[in-house]
Amino acid sequence: MADESKPVYLRLREIIAASILDGDYADGELLPSVRAFAAAQGANPLTVAKAYQSFQDDGLVVVKRGVGMFVADGATRRLREAERERFLDSVWPPVAAQIRRLGLRIDDLDLAKA
Repeated sequence: MADESKPVYLRLREIIAASILDGDYADGELLPSVRAFAAAQGANPLTVAKAYQSFQDDGLVVVKRGVGMFVADGATRRLREAERERFLDSVWPPVAAQIRRLGLRIDDLDLAKA
């Protein structure tokens, strides 16, 4: 679910991060080129380059000149840890409050649908 209030490069970054976490791109694997990803997302290549640059700045991707951009070793683990922390700090508290408000029990939740 895209948050339209976020800058486009951050939304693109979330798409890339989700693809890494979903296993579409493993550590050491080549990411799509800026142009290919821009075309697939209907985005400006400069905006995609900014999203990729933010991953490079964070050490989550490495550039091999003339070859492309690769997922850095350990990037999947680091992304997962960061996403877990964000989820537990920001996403879960209002969800847990709503669950309590509605009197839901764990067996009321069909986790298989998630």
